[in-house]
Amino acid sequence: MKHFLRVLTQLFVFLYCKCLWRGLKFVVRKFTGRCELQRICYNNKHGARRTLKIESSLRYSKSELLQSALSTHPDKVEKSIEDIMALKKINPDTNPQLGISLQASLLQIVGYRNLLAEVEKLRREPYDCENAEHEEMLMKLWKELRPDTPLSSRISKQWCEIGFQGSDPKTDFRGMGLLGLHNLLYFAEHDKATALQMLHDSLQPKHKSAHRRQSEANKAEWEQRNLEKAIGYSFAIVGINITDLAYSLLVGGALKTHLYNVAPELPTLLHFQQTFCYLMQEFHSFWMEEDPSDIMEFNRVRSKFHRKILRQLKNPDAALCPHFSASDLHLVNL
Repeated sequence: MKHFLRVLTQLFVFLYCKCLWRGLKFVVRKFTGRCELQRICYNNKHGARRTLKIESSLRYSKSELLQSALSTHPDKVEKSIEDIMALKKINPDTNPQLGISLQASLLQIVGYRNLLAEVEKLRREPYDCENAEHEEMLMKLWKELRPDTPLSSRISKQWCEIGFQGSDPKTDFRGMGLLGLHNLLYFAEHDKATALQMLHDSLQPKHKSAHRRQSEANKAEWEQRNLEKAIGYSFAIVGINITDLAYSLLVGGALKTHLYNVAPELPTLLHFQQTFCYLMQEFHSFWMEEDPSDIMEFNRVRSKFHRKILRQLKNPDAALCPHFSASDLHLVNL
């Protein structure tokens, strides 16, 4: 009985709020002479604050035409804007800025949806060692991270030197598919100095003084001992894991704040990869600050880091500013 009353109360509150909200919208429009979309565009600066409100307004509209604008093709955005203004009886000649603002925000909205589809496609594509393009990308990753060390063979323990778990990296890409490889290679190519520094740091022993090279030990043995007692994480595996984190932020919608603030119009895969680079560097710093005792604390540190990023993205003005060389594209607009 209590459950029934609770459901009934929730239903009543929902219907009341919905009717009250529509009634308030009607009164405000009559009082100001502007529809909700006009008020949003005129009262909010370009970026997440404006686009998130426009997205919400279109999604919860009674009009199917307004709802359908969220899934329009980028090439048909201008036509959608014309239809919206005609429906709302807004003269484009006397409201030229409205069309421009709506177009920019709508491009961000449909661009986010398309980016999500592109990222999902890469994630679902498994690594295929029979695919020449896949193999070429993997070999390029080795050359970027180990430029002075030739790879002895395709199947080799050397892959552990850049943070893979075994002799064949293809097994580590199962969770994120080609998306993980794309992100790692982008980071290694576009901010090589930082990637190499992070790789170097990840291979350092936790307590250097306790693992000094002994005169009787050869270099290979000493390096292997350091590899086994590194500061606690494997570079490539962490890269795949941070790819998963970035993917979850994208799918959950948390990245909308960041992408709507940094992408003037259509968010692209490039924006996502730059976000990955930022998250890699931030996680590295966060890991060092947390100073975990060993790799067994990885999930705890990762969860704490995830919560930290989510808190940042709750701010509608947030932009995960990329501190890496790829930022020379000037995509961040704070």
